[in-house]
Amino acid sequence: TGPMSSECLGNLLRITLSAEYFEDKYFSLFVVDQSGTAWELDEAMAAQCGYTVIYTTTKRSIEFRASALSCHSHLEKDVFTVTVQVKASHTPDMSNATTHLESASCHYGPRSPRELICTSNYMEVSVRREVPQTVKDFVQDEPEDWTLIFPEAKAEEASIWQIVFHQPEEKRALLVSNAWSAGYGLNTTDSRVLLRVPYTAAQVQLVEVGVLLLAKQAARLCRSNQMLSLQDQGITFSVLRSSTFYKYQWVILMVDTAVACPVDGVDYRNKTITWTVPKYIPPLYAGVTSFKDVLVEAGVDLHKLSAKEMASRKYVLLNEQKSITMKIPIGAEGGYYKTSVSNGQLGVKYTINLFLEHQWEDNKWRQTKHTIIKEIETPFEQVEVVITNNLNLSARLMNVTVGTFLPDVELANLTVEGVAVAVPEAFQHGYLIHSTRYANGSKAYVMQVPLDASSIKKEYVREEMRVYTLNATLTFITYPSSETFVVPVIALSAVKDAVLPSSRGFCDERNLHLIITRGNVDQNWLPFISDWHLTQEAAQKYSYILRDNGTDLAISVPFLSPHVSYEGFHNSAIKASFHITLKDGITLAQRRDFSVSCIFSPSELIRCLPNGTVIITAVKLVGGEDLDTGMFVLRDRQCKPSLVTEKTATFKFSVNTCGTSRKSNSTTMTYENEVLYFRPGNDIPIYQLKFFCSYAVKQTADVRYESKKNPTPSIKPGFGCLTLSLKLFKEKSFSEPYQESDYPVVKYLREALYFEVELLHPKDARLDLNLDDCWATNSQSQDSLPQWHILNHGCENNKDSHRTVFHKVDYSLRVKFPQHLKRFEVRMFTFVQGASLLQE
Repeated sequence: TGPMSSECLGNLLRITLSAEYFEDKYFSLFVVDQSGTAWELDEAMAAQCGYTVIYTTTKRSIEFRASALSCHSHLEKDVFTVTVQVKASHTPDMSNATTHLESASCHYGPRSPRELICTSNYMEVSVRREVPQTVKDFVQDEPEDWTLIFPEAKAEEASIWQIVFHQPEEKRALLVSNAWSAGYGLNTTDSRVLLRVPYTAAQVQLVEVGVLLLAKQAARLCRSNQMLSLQDQGITFSVLRSSTFYKYQWVILMVDTAVACPVDGVDYRNKTITWTVPKYIPPLYAGVTSFKDVLVEAGVDLHKLSAKEMASRKYVLLNEQKSITMKIPIGAEGGYYKTSVSNGQLGVKYTINLFLEHQWEDNKWRQTKHTIIKEIETPFEQVEVVITNNLNLSARLMNVTVGTFLPDVELANLTVEGVAVAVPEAFQHGYLIHSTRYANGSKAYVMQVPLDASSIKKEYVREEMRVYTLNATLTFITYPSSETFVVPVIALSAVKDAVLPSSRGFCDERNLHLIITRGNVDQNWLPFISDWHLTQEAAQKYSYILRDNGTDLAISVPFLSPHVSYEGFHNSAIKASFHITLKDGITLAQRRDFSVSCIFSPSELIRCLPNGTVIITAVKLVGGEDLDTGMFVLRDRQCKPSLVTEKTATFKFSVNTCGTSRKSNSTTMTYENEVLYFRPGNDIPIYQLKFFCSYAVKQTADVRYESKKNPTPSIKPGFGCLTLSLKLFKEKSFSEPYQESDYPVVKYLREALYFEVELLHPKDARLDLNLDDCWATNSQSQDSLPQWHILNHGCENNKDSHRTVFHKVDYSLRVKFPQHLKRFEVRMFTFVQGASLLQE
């Protein structure tokens, strides 16, 4: 209970640190010796002193294991005591650390003459130290003589003096101090000599041992100091052959401290772990001529298992003549899966901590106990991450479940729209994330995201149907290995909630109006007229009125406009239509078509002026798009249009010309003509628009009158709001004015400037616009001096060397009321004072 707990396991002590307590904390592990000094544990010290630290995924705990003869164990009779100190802090600098102390004592039973232990980070051999009786009976009078002869040896009664390593090419001797510096662990007790060897030690050799050799062959090869090389099957062992010399009083004694531990010997076929350990390991059988098996036991996690327990877990333990074999189904009880990452891909490995103890008797050692603790890990097996999307339509939430994962996986962050976001901050982006745990210890992560979150992409796919797309990348980290992997999450939800844009249209006497009410799918749809993108600038070019308040898109176009189509021409009516297409702003795919159609009076196409002038506009009809409006003619084919557009041709002529016929009655005079279109080389018109103008016949009558003095003519003033504009045009045609972005406009002396003054409001045909005075100044202030009059009382300035020229204003598509405009031309000039220019 508490942050630490202990357990005695034969010659080993296990102290477990609770992961729940130490989770999210930084900690340091110390071992306390008999004097109370705390030694901080690292990998090198652990291998040298007989300690092992491992992290278990399933129990989410940290295990500390200590050998009975570890460096800091306190031995008393058959009890060994180990004390561990843990410092834990919430910060890396270990400030405000909390200290925890755990001391545990364990009994260990009778020791075999030779005991070998193989762990994950060190090999250990301890042998019983036996002193001949003749040596025990000898009494030394002057013990100082020993240190005088051998100053390297210690003066204690019993101590290790040196170690000799047996290698194929040479033998090498190291004094105790040098061996300790090289990472070897050395210890003696009243009855035993111990050598502990890290696997990384320089004198460790890798030797292949064959499991098919006979015992006699093995013994014979060992006696001849030959390395084994098998053709059929070999298992690699880490081997150290050494002799340890120690002194007892005045005698130097030698013991064989060879040790061997298996490195491989594991097979993973048929979803089964097969672990084979040869019984005859040559370095351990030097000088042995007879052998007898005593005991073979096995288990998991340092706990021995009975035959019944093994059978329930479907373990198989085979004690054969030449080898011991364990077979464990992958995934069986006792092991656990842990997460692994390979080349960024997620996978799992099955891990089991097996325990094998082999005891035998021979003529040299009498009895040997060989304990092997082996953590076996299966090869990487890739797994797929399951992503499930459960839409909560009533709450308009996407519930996306990612996983399952093993307990050693944590969500580190997520990336949304290219921005990495920590999990606690995800809710600021509309993501609510939590984990859910299952009975078997696995877990999954659930993301809840509103359909209306800004990071959710919405796409209209068909009638009333929208697809919502969640696109995020989740980054996970594994513990304690700190490997990372990413899971791209793309979840789609189809929802029948699309509101398409709708339209309504109407017309007045001169315009067609179309109002499109937006839905919830057309935020990125753009209005087009055929392939022409309708923008504010484009609308102004054609005198269209475009308004967009975010909810409604309204456009008004004149009856006679380039983008209006005409059909159904009759004496009393003409049908005009205007079409708008909404297209996808990215792909330009056509999404929705809208149109408005109205019936207009043909009188909109003709004006019969009182002075006998006729203005008639012919329009191309639907089906006649290939006609060239410039080739429209009247009955007299010499009469051609004075103004043409892509769809219209406008004629202006007198009723006495262009082949106009007339007929009269007692009250009216009617003039008739027609607009015709002929194909080249054909005298039969394919287009024929008849029109007429009727005038009342003038009458004369005798009346009596009396001459009176006429009153003085006067103008009665009227009051109202007038809106006027003054524009500078680029050419004499007055077709394109300079825009605000064009200024300042550069002109040279005597270059023509074309000005137009227009009455914009009110549009009242009874009003005439007349110019009185027009003058130029040297600054933007109209009252500044000097000044020069361009017009004076409505006339040219006769003092000007280049007089102002007036231009006639005619009716056109743009000009509905010519009497509301005045146009004039001025030559570019500059102000001078004497011979100096006042301004360039």
